[in-house]
Amino acid sequence: MEAVFTRFQPADRRVSGVFSRAMEGSEAYDNVRALSDAFAARAGRRPRILVAKMGQDGHDRGAKVVASSFADLGFDVDLGPLFSTPAEVARQAIENDVHVVGVSTLAAGHLTLVPGLIEALREAGRPDILVVAGGVIPPGDHEALYNHGVVGVFGPGTPITTSAKDILDLLLESYIK
Repeated sequence: MEAVFTRFQPADRRVSGVFSRAMEGSEAYDNVRALSDAFAARAGRRPRILVAKMGQDGHDRGAKVVASSFADLGFDVDLGPLFSTPAEVARQAIENDVHVVGVSTLAAGHLTLVPGLIEALREAGRPDILVVAGGVIPPGDHEALYNHGVVGVFGPGTPITTSAKDILDLLLESYIK
């Protein structure tokens, strides 16, 4: 069907500055911005994340909120297309030279798609690209994701500053030795 009808891709209309206007000056925001700046100073570039949607999950509002918020916190952010395969996400992550892939999952495909992404990164020779997952992930599935190599799982209600800080801590630990 895709060959006939093509794959639907909504326009990327991220809005920047909303998160920073609401959070700037708070201790959590300022601490994460400082960590982001410290990473950039030590690595020679900003932390870079690919926010990805895989499989039949077309729910992208949360991914866009995370993407624009992370940009306000000092990350370079790439937002992947909807309905990507693990191989497509791995290819985009490698081509864009990201440090981390954040998989947004709301449609119960995480136990198949996320391990597939990690395997695709390994097969491409880039096991150093960290993978985190966020969205509606039952607590009983967290251990399975960690066992496959996910380094962070962020469920509904996780403050953006908490997930960003945790990711920056992992990046600083993994990339700057």
